[in-house]
Formats: sequence, C-alpha cells, structure tokens
Amino acid sequence: MTTQSPPANPEGRVFNARIEPSGHTFEAPASLPLLQAAEQAGLDGLRLDSSCRNGACRTCICLLTSGQVAYRIEWPGLSLDEKREGYILPCVAYPVSDVAIQLPF
Repeated sequence: MTTQSPPANPEGRVFNARIEPSGHTFEAPASLPLLQAAEQAGLDGLRLDSSCRNGACRTCICLLTSGQVAYRIEWPGLSLDEKREGYILPCVAYPVSDVAIQLPF
C-alpha cells in the first residue's frame, strides 16, 4: 500500500480495483484517476463522494488496503501521517497495480 511516481508509460495498462467492504470490482486504467474509472464502470452510487476533483477538498478520502497508486500532482490534500497510514484521494490517485480501497463508513 504505497504511493509512488507514475511509471514511464502507464497509459495502456488496465488494473483491477476492488471496493471494500462491498466487494464491487471495476477495471482501473492507469490513464484515469480511480474515482473516474469507478464512475465509468457505473459505480458512482456506492458512496464514492467527490467535490473538487483536484485533491483539495478531501471529500473522496478512503483507505488503500492493497496495491499502489501514483499522483500526478505534487502534494494531494493529505497529511504525511494519513499518507503513511494508507489514505488516498481517488479523485487524483492513478493505479500502478491492482488495488483495493476501503470506503469510509
């Protein structure tokens, strides 16, 4: 469960994403933020809340329970402790592996 720099040419990669605890899965292209991939898969009704879509408002915060994501912005709206604990902002988090995210209760 880490964040890292995006790979050199991720655009063609498609990963699997799972939403916990519901178990819903969707395809997560490396070229799309996780939130946008979930919406394109028709999962926008699963409490995948969002507002700003630029990593500032924190509305979409959730826990990355497995896998890795990368950000294309310098510092998303997460504290260092939140990043260490595995929290991500799906509106600006791009998958670099298969991932599982836990929605807030």
